Amino acid sequence: MLILALASNGCGYALAGRGSFLPTDIRVVGIPPLVNHTTFFDVELTLTERIRNEFIGRGKYRVVPEAAGADAILVAEITSITLSPVAFTTTQLASRYQFVLTMRVNFVDARVNKSLWMNDALSFTGEYDLTSTSGNALNPATFVDQQRSSFERIANDVARTVVTAIVEAF
Repeated sequence: MLILALASNGCGYALAGRGSFLPTDIRVVGIPPLVNHTTFFDVELTLTERIRNEFIGRGKYRVVPEAAGADAILVAEITSITLSPVAFTTTQLASRYQFVLTMRVNFVDARVNKSLWMNDALSFTGEYDLTSTSGNALNPATFVDQQRSSFERIANDVARTVVTAIVEAF
């Protein structure tokens, strides 16, 4: 009987992505638009949308676009974005860039005004190619399209990382 009772208690481990360290009474998460301290246009809109969608995808939380009425609030600022050439063509034109985004994130229990999770220097890196399909000189439209595509990938990674860190306390 004692063995059966011990076995039913479980071992205390949970699968990654399944647990949550957040208080169970947090049901409504306010995610106001991120603040953008960079010269990159509209990146805060994309990141805000992706983070909201990632929380919604967890299925446990109702997400609202403001702090009012929320049990917890995610406050985030994009502090820097840098682009650096990391590879060059034979004519010494940049053919590959590294994209680095740094942000400050604070997840606050709004009911008691207490930070539940914070990172002041969360950093994400991605690289993208800027060569044309023929491998010749770069077309400005190609640069813009590939920069946008790279940022879309980084935005997905940012959202997944931020929400996982908050929900699973990593």
